[in-house]
Amino acid sequence: MNALLKSATIVDSKSDFHNSVVDILIEKGTISKISKRISNPNNYQEIKLDNLHVSQGWFDSSVSFGEPGFEERETISNGLKTASKSGFTAVAINANTNPVVDSYADISLIKSKSEGFLTKALPIGALTMKGNGEDLAELYDMHNAGAVGFYDYQCPITNPNLMKIALLYASNFDGLVFSFPQESKISGLGVMNENINSTRLGLKGNPALAEELQIARDLYILEYTGGKLHIPTISTAGSVELIKSAKAKGLDVTCSVAIHNLVLTDDMLEDFNTNYKVLPPLRTQKDTDALIAGLKDGTIDMVTTDHNPIDQEHKKVEFDHALYGTIGLESAFGALQTVFTTKKSVQLLTQGKTRFGLTNNHIAEGSKADLSLFNPEGSSEFLLEDIHSKSKNSAFLGQELKGKVYGTIANNTIELNS
Repeated sequence: MNALLKSATIVDSKSDFHNSVVDILIEKGTISKISKRISNPNNYQEIKLDNLHVSQGWFDSSVSFGEPGFEERETISNGLKTASKSGFTAVAINANTNPVVDSYADISLIKSKSEGFLTKALPIGALTMKGNGEDLAELYDMHNAGAVGFYDYQCPITNPNLMKIALLYASNFDGLVFSFPQESKISGLGVMNENINSTRLGLKGNPALAEELQIARDLYILEYTGGKLHIPTISTAGSVELIKSAKAKGLDVTCSVAIHNLVLTDDMLEDFNTNYKVLPPLRTQKDTDALIAGLKDGTIDMVTTDHNPIDQEHKKVEFDHALYGTIGLESAFGALQTVFTTKKSVQLLTQGKTRFGLTNNHIAEGSKADLSLFNPEGSSEFLLEDIHSKSKNSAFLGQELKGKVYGTIANNTIELNS
């Protein structure tokens, strides 16, 4: 793949060309030249786009594609194309399929189905057999097959001894263990944040206490066992403080926050729109402010879309009976930009790579072209026609988002939005 990017502003604080408007010549998938002006004698494909900005490729640590078993929600092929059109050159794929991804063969299947796409797929294996929370899955075998971590997606590990054993065992091969932050006995049948809004709307509440108790438990276990722990999608002010204290102790813990938990609050549930039914639930403005502060001071390590396509059959029902989840790849950049600067938004979309074994390909001559292309300016309403996913369950439908993603260049391939 050969291409010439014209008049592109580079957004990469580790690049010598950061904030410079330059031409970028890509030959055979590698950046061969960066300069103010580059001629095109070989008639390569020229990419000229309004207010073009370029950063290193974005990464998402939590996406669900359904396949195998839930292809009506999303397939791996369309999911990866959606990711590339949304600016992501690598995504970690959750194990919440049918059957659950819990063996060497399952990981190998995901990898084989992901070959040849622009966006790199990093499979996550289930932590327990069939994701039922009872017995550890074949962690070492899945690690050897290419699993980047082990996670029973949105399923809390209720047995603390199982979490202890998982951390001890995975530490033998530097494995990354996930623990969903929810104490099930406390959360009960709650379907939204426990707050004045849940009382007023007559919906059962899931309190912040449920999340914070589970995180406190897991951090105590981690302090005892050692190992590597990742806590996905925290959502409360108390969780931020717990993780800040754990990091001060030197514990090897990272965490993420879902982008919708940074932008939306439980005030959105007035009309019982099930697109806002997510797990963890949308919290209060106080929590949102604390999460944003946690990203700014480095307590929270990364953002995620927590992209989870759900078919209409399981969303267009009463709020109590709807499945949890929102898609988020297509809206990620525009939503982040309503909260952060462009530089910070790009940083948040790239800084989780190393935890998942990826290298940061900074923009320089000789580097592999692993790039996200976008325009940070302008705003528009997020509409159904902006969705590439098979499922349309977006919490951001009708929201005003900032900026536009043009596409991606990676894996010797170009993917641009039409």
